[in-house]
Amino acid sequence: MTKRILIVEDDDDIASIEKDYLEVSGYEVHVEEDGAKGLSEALTGIYDLFLLDVMLPNMDGFEICRKLRDKTDKPIMLVTAKREDIDKIRGLGYGADDYIAKPFSPGVLVSKVKAQLAQYDRLKGTKKETKRITLGDIMLEPDTRRVWVDGKEKELPNKEFQLLEFLMEHPDVVFSRESLYTRIWGLDSLGNTSTVPVHINRLRETVEKDPANPRHIITIWGVGYKFKP
Repeated sequence: MTKRILIVEDDDDIASIEKDYLEVSGYEVHVEEDGAKGLSEALTGIYDLFLLDVMLPNMDGFEICRKLRDKTDKPIMLVTAKREDIDKIRGLGYGADDYIAKPFSPGVLVSKVKAQLAQYDRLKGTKKETKRITLGDIMLEPDTRRVWVDGKEKELPNKEFQLLEFLMEHPDVVFSRESLYTRIWGLDSLGNTSTVPVHINRLRETVEKDPANPRHIITIWGVGYKFKP
């Protein structure tokens, strides 16, 4: 089935480049130029990935991302003209899975989109036998991408789920920020390791009863992070 992508971009030239390259790569693409209309389309349409410009009329990409993440776990990518780390971290904090800074190579954009879609499919794929990892009050099913805390199911975006799965598969093992970044984001990722603590904090907000004093996702100061059963 053809993957569907929603682009929300008010620059016609950039939107055309994105649309053309993604369609050539086999995707079905819809474009919205207004932030508020883009959010409405995202919430009512059926899409496999959202590509959001940060600077948009009526509603910026950060706000769309935040509202959208409450409703879906599908991949969200931000496109920004700003290169400051704080803008990237802000977007990731709102639930974005990745970002790309203007000006960008269309080939890099397509590669990132393919990687996000493939990663999502791997996480959502099912197998004949359902594997479960249960440590303390957290139970995780890698194959169905489901998580329960104290018996209550929780929703996790892609990166948080991958982090939790990896840490739970290696309880009490301390991993550096750099090691986690390499394992979760990949060696060819264009981001930086400041992404890791952002996602760790978001993960704690979901699975910890007291995120300020976590029981499971532990920081080892000056070293890294570990999962404590």
